[in-house]
Amino acid sequence: MLRDAYVTGLGVCLPNDPVSNADMEKVLGRLKRQSASMKRRILMKNGITSRHYAIDPATGKVTHTNAKMTAEAILDLCRSAGFSVDDIACMACGTSSADQIIPAHASMVHAEVGCPPCEVVTISGVCCTGVSAFKYGFLNVAGGLHENAVVTGSELASPSLRASHFEPQIRLNQRNLEHQPMLPFANEFLRWMLSDGAGAMLITSSPNENALSLRIDWVEIESFAHQSDVCMYFGMRKQDDGAIESYRTIDDEAELFRGGFLSLAQDVGVLTERLPTLMKEATERTAKKHRLKGSDVDWLLPHYSSQMFRQMLYDGLVELDLEMPFEKWFTNLSSRGNTGSASIYIILQELMASGRVQRGQRILCMVPESSRMLFGFIHFTVV
Repeated sequence: MLRDAYVTGLGVCLPNDPVSNADMEKVLGRLKRQSASMKRRILMKNGITSRHYAIDPATGKVTHTNAKMTAEAILDLCRSAGFSVDDIACMACGTSSADQIIPAHASMVHAEVGCPPCEVVTISGVCCTGVSAFKYGFLNVAGGLHENAVVTGSELASPSLRASHFEPQIRLNQRNLEHQPMLPFANEFLRWMLSDGAGAMLITSSPNENALSLRIDWVEIESFAHQSDVCMYFGMRKQDDGAIESYRTIDDEAELFRGGFLSLAQDVGVLTERLPTLMKEATERTAKKHRLKGSDVDWLLPHYSSQMFRQMLYDGLVELDLEMPFEKWFTNLSSRGNTGSASIYIILQELMASGRVQRGQRILCMVPESSRMLFGFIHFTVV
C-alpha cells in the first residue's frame, strides 16, 4: 500500500540572460550557407521569442555543464524550500544531454551538489526522462523506502547547436570549392527549437505546514515505439527507408561527422504524422484508466515543442470528450523555449510562483517525447 507523497519544493536554473530571436546567431554562430527564410518559418511556427543558452555571447564559450545546471536547480530548490542538501536521501536525474556517457549523469550531479551519501539514479532518454525521474523518486517516497527524494530534468542543448559544431559535417560533405553544402533540415530544424535549462522538485512524505504543496495522485508513462519509426536521434544515422545505423559501428572518424552521427536530428515527417495521433491514443488510455474528465482539471500544463501542436492537442482533447479551455492552460514555451526533460519542471515552478494556484485545484501535466513516441502524465491536487 503506497502512502501519500507531496511535492514540497521546486527550483530552476536558466543559464545567463534571455536570448531573443534576433540574437540567436550572435550566441550560436552563423553558418555560411543557411536559409534565413527557413529560420523565420521555424521560429514563426514554434512561437518561441526568447530562450536561455549556457554560452557566453562575448566569448562563445560554454558557461555551464549539464551537471552544474542541475546542481544549481537543486540548490535553488533548497533555498526556496528551506531544505538542507545534507538531508537528500534519494536523487533521480533525467536528461538527454549528459556531459559524458560514463560516469552517469546523476553521479556527476551528486558530486556538484556535494551532499552526503544518498541513492542516485540516472534516467536517459528525451522529454519523458524528467517524468521517469519524477516517478522513481515518487515511488521511493510513497513506498516508504525514503522520506524524501530530489528529482530533476535538465538539458544542455546549445553546445551541439553551435555553428562550430556543424562545421566539420558541412566541410567533409563539400565535394569541391564550388560546392557549398547546406546543413540537412533534420539538423537545422532543431537548431531553432532547443535551449538550455534545469528544474528540480523535492518530494516528501508530508506536505508543507505553512505553504501550498502538491499531492501526487498518479503518474503514467507509456511507450508507443512499436507504432513509430525513430523520430529524434543522436549517435545514429537514419536512412530514407527508416533503417538506422549506430555510431558504434563506424570506424572512420571522418565518417562520424560526414554522416551526421554526432549531430542531433529530427525526422519532421514522423513528428507531424505520428505524434498527434499517438498522443491522442495515450491520453485516451490514461483518461480511461483514471476516469479523468476535462471538467476535473483546473490547470493543464502541456509540454510541446512548438505552438503548431497547441491546436492539435486541443482538438484531440475535444474528440476524446476531455475539452479543457485554453484559459486552463499554462505554458511558458514562448519565453523559456523548449528545454526538453526540464520543461515540465520549469513550467510547474513558474505556475506555482505566480500566485494563481489555490488549495483544492487539480493539475494535469502532459509530456510527449518524440524520440520514438513515449508519453508521460502526472496528476496533482493542491493541498
